[in-house]
Amino acid sequence: MRIEIDRDLCCGAGTCVLLAPGVFDQDDEDGTVILLDATPGAGRRAAVEEAAERCPTAVISIT
Repeated sequence: MRIEIDRDLCCGAGTCVLLAPGVFDQDDEDGTVILLDATPGAGRRAAVEEAAERCPTAVISIT
């Protein structure tokens, strides 16, 4: 699994950070998403997929 994000579209809701804190974080200045791990292990797949589904601006892509 590989994750890509589009920070330009991020609204800073933080749902991704709550669901997958080891994979995502938020910028202290503007609250936008920061990708901590672009290739997390299979054990985090469900959390990452849920984060992508719940993202209000659909900035998370999984391949």
